[in-house]
Amino acid sequence: MYRERRKSWNFFQVFNYTIIFLLCLSIILPFLNILALSFNEGTDAQRGGIYFFPREFSIENYIEVFKQSTVLNATTVSVFRTVVGTVVSVFLTAMAAYALQTKTLPGRKVITFFIFFTMLFSGGIVPYYLVLTDLNLTNTIWVYIIPSLYSVWNILIMRTFFQGLPDSVVEAARIDGCGEFQIFLRVILPMSKPVIATIALFNAVAHWNDWFSGSFYVRDPELKPLATLLQEMLTRQQALADALLRNSGAYAALEKITVTGDSLKMATIIIVVAPIILVYPFVQKYFAQGVNIGSVKE
Repeated sequence: MYRERRKSWNFFQVFNYTIIFLLCLSIILPFLNILALSFNEGTDAQRGGIYFFPREFSIENYIEVFKQSTVLNATTVSVFRTVVGTVVSVFLTAMAAYALQTKTLPGRKVITFFIFFTMLFSGGIVPYYLVLTDLNLTNTIWVYIIPSLYSVWNILIMRTFFQGLPDSVVEAARIDGCGEFQIFLRVILPMSKPVIATIALFNAVAHWNDWFSGSFYVRDPELKPLATLLQEMLTRQQALADALLRNSGAYAALEKITVTGDSLKMATIIIVVAPIILVYPFVQKYFAQGVNIGSVKE
């Protein structure tokens, strides 16, 4: 009986590890292929046959991306909106979540329902744009930050985590004379590092990868974030390559260039993804704890 259970458990473990290994390969191998293509000469890459290592190593793709004078300014805009937007959003979201989990808050259930109700319906892109225009947010740096300060999903995640914290610690702080804001700063936030790291990572990734807001709500080139700028550069490069192919003598002209639309696309992907990959190891410990919020009740 014991041996049968041990064999079945070993088989279950092998099966799980095999599935996890295959899932990891499905993520890592395409990324290695993109990395290899980004460091390979563009015209050579069009011949195919490149998988995980570049055949003709070249950094011309990255030089072409950073050759633009606006790249540094766009990077500054992206860093500013990511840092400021993430910090302010996480702090305000935590304050809202703490208020909603407080049992003495009048009308707590009604307020929670109306907040949750906004997840079910959307006014649409046109009313949203009109609201941003009336608030004088369009074509400003704050159009990236203010509209995304609150996320209902993030508020509910934080509220669930706060509800799992021991009430005795909060009561002890009240007995010691701490007000609600002091309890929030000195007790709740230090005990909530996993959920804060999780929400901060979600916000940072959303800010860094967002190209839509810069493309539709901002006209000033100086306010374009990096994701929007790279997307526009990619579109122009692809259009140029397509136009060149339609002209006579295109193949002879293509032999003189080393950067193509596809190779630029690969370099663009690496540039956008690299900062997130570099930051993730520092928050992995807290993120792994935060994703299990609400899964176990004691």
